[in-house]
Amino acid sequence: MHSYPVEDFRSLRVAVLAGGESSERQISIVSGWQVVSALESVGHEPTWIDPAESELESIDWTKYDACFIALHGGAGEDGRVQQRLERLGVPYTSSGPAASWLAMSKSASKERFSQAGVPTPDYALVHCREPAKHTAARAAKIGYPVVVKPDSHGSSLGVGIADSPRRLKDCLSESFALDAYAIVERLVRGREFTVALLGRRPLPLLEVVAHEQLFSFDAKYSSSTTEYRFDTGLPPAIEGAISLAAVSAAAALGTRGLVRVDVMLDERNQPWVLEVNTVPGLTARSLAPQAAERAGITMAALCSWMIHDCLLRETVA
Repeated sequence: MHSYPVEDFRSLRVAVLAGGESSERQISIVSGWQVVSALESVGHEPTWIDPAESELESIDWTKYDACFIALHGGAGEDGRVQQRLERLGVPYTSSGPAASWLAMSKSASKERFSQAGVPTPDYALVHCREPAKHTAARAAKIGYPVVVKPDSHGSSLGVGIADSPRRLKDCLSESFALDAYAIVERLVRGREFTVALLGRRPLPLLEVVAHEQLFSFDAKYSSSTTEYRFDTGLPPAIEGAISLAAVSAAAALGTRGLVRVDVMLDERNQPWVLEVNTVPGLTARSLAPQAAERAGITMAALCSWMIHDCLLRETVA
């Protein structure tokens, strides 16, 4: 049994950044209000701030003890907001600029995984201007079916599965509508898991059972058929291997705070890391809060830990 560092804190003034201008704005708004409600429930003083409406440099940060980042996608997750907050001397939740950028770019993170010996499926990075025949040849080398994803988007937006050159073209069009770069990745057949981490401490393993071939945006946020299982039926050694792969992936990128790692377990019980999310969703359906609750950590305690963690880093620094 893991010990999770959740403590009681004095009332803190917290700026909650949510909304923003990315394609994941609506999910961020839901996460942000969940955070505000959770913090208020234990006596903190949260203030909602939407970077799409307020310039960070124009805010009087002396009014706040810390900044809680509930932004998904775009500048809030790729390191730009983190970099601006560091220049302003503001303590903030989530990973630093470099780790945020690495995790946001699927291709960059997969390169780091490979360098660190973290198992991740073979892939090719393609550009929207690359000749179709070149892209098709690279996909064929990986071997159909393949998963096509925008290089720097989350929430499964623009993600598709291609089992032929014709379908590949359609999937790439969807991805390129969101990002000039896409990755074409070997499809791993098996079971899908997510591992939420508090620093390097894994929360209970959660299996995602989507009754469709792909854990899509709709499956994540609106489908009533998607199942989440903590009782996996796997031997402890295999569960441990999945959690270890997740911790190793986070360490390879240098993340901090709360992160969520998506892992596939193939038919030979080999885990494969797909990606790391440095600003996991905090909605009622989101996976990290579910894992925290399974460990006996309420949403309020989880958000409080995240603030404490960033303030502790600031003190040590």
